[in-house]
Amino acid sequence: MTFHRKAYEKLLTWKRERNGTTAMLIEGARRVGKSTLAREFGRNEYSQHLLIDFSQVPEEIKELFLSQRHDIPSFLNYLLAYYQLQPKPRDTLIIFDEVQMFPTARETIKHLVADGRFDYLETGSLISIKKNVQDILIPSEEQSMNLEPLDFDEFLWAKNEKPLADMIHDSFDTLKPMPQALHRKAARLFREYMLVGGMPQAVDAYVRNEDFHAADEVKRQILKLYRNDIAKYASNQEAKVTAIFERIPSQLSKHEKKFTLTSISPNARYRDYDEAFFWLSDARMTNMCNNSTDPNIGLGLNLEQAAFKCYMSDTGLLVTHAFADNEETSNEIYRDILFDKLQINEGMLTENVVAQQFKAQGHRLFFYSKYDPDTRKNSMEIDFLLARPYSDAAGRSRISPVEVKSTKRYGTASLNKFRATYGKRIGTEYILHPKELEDEGARVRLPLYMAGCL
Repeated sequence: MTFHRKAYEKLLTWKRERNGTTAMLIEGARRVGKSTLAREFGRNEYSQHLLIDFSQVPEEIKELFLSQRHDIPSFLNYLLAYYQLQPKPRDTLIIFDEVQMFPTARETIKHLVADGRFDYLETGSLISIKKNVQDILIPSEEQSMNLEPLDFDEFLWAKNEKPLADMIHDSFDTLKPMPQALHRKAARLFREYMLVGGMPQAVDAYVRNEDFHAADEVKRQILKLYRNDIAKYASNQEAKVTAIFERIPSQLSKHEKKFTLTSISPNARYRDYDEAFFWLSDARMTNMCNNSTDPNIGLGLNLEQAAFKCYMSDTGLLVTHAFADNEETSNEIYRDILFDKLQINEGMLTENVVAQQFKAQGHRLFFYSKYDPDTRKNSMEIDFLLARPYSDAAGRSRISPVEVKSTKRYGTASLNKFRATYGKRIGTEYILHPKELEDEGARVRLPLYMAGCL
């Protein structure tokens, strides 16, 4: 099944505005759909396209890059003759798939773009690790975009529920709750999405069969692939990366979800593990969320490097990772979670899926945490901080604190203290909860399925 992806529109904009003056690199986690997107774009938007997969490219093609890349006319003549392609200038796309497997091809992009006859897409995972860039000059003619797992909108589109997706956005824009029946349907589908996740193969397995077990089998294969990548590419960080990766579910299941390094070793320090966390983030396996100690526009200016949450990039993978006690996770376990019959810390899943939606919308992830050892009255914990335009400040950006609630009964003490402390820096407050939309002016309570609207 081919899914409609929001990233397709970004590629259309690139094609129209750049007109061959840059190549586009599609970065993303393994199995996130990069090659499928590139192939679909070439098929639909060009009269000819060629995909060269460097995970299985013939040795003679590699040799062609090594020996002829400084003579681009000859290089292209040989390349196109080998693949028996009769291209049309300015209407042909050449795709370098899995370009991290042969960095020389990425370096050649500079000369190919200067030639100007064709458009070029690249796809890659683990694209920035030292092994894949140490011997090449990264071309300035290359721009990049991130491809995330399917967000909730894309999941709804895959289920032929685009009208519902549109109604969700209309409800958010007008701050008017949807009718009860549609709210319940959206909430149920969001819980399905939370369990299945957004990896295209897992979504395809679920949509075709309406079977959580079929999706779980796919996700287990992806997790195995990730573990193999760690063993193969993390080099001298393998043990540390593995230790972090295996502890993510247990760390997120805590009431306070900050990653505690002493869970790995009593003497563990951030400086000893910072490269391992960077590797996981760079491989797009995790979404890092850092504490911003003085919330203001420019959240990264006051970032506490050693205080962070480590979310998984896909919540469906987190579910499978967390419930991997046996060789398979049964449909019954998934359905018990779906209908809230299993006693688990659901905050782990809801906070992770919200982080996933924010990342898909292009947000960097920040939270706020203040602990006062003398009195709990001054302690605060805000799940996420977003910079958003604020109508009461003439549309200028203010900091919006976002609290994520997995149950219908909850308190708002931290939100109240946060506004009292930071006053004019604060814009609209948001609470994402399992209930309907409620507009209270400065504070808006949104159903969880609207996280991607922020």
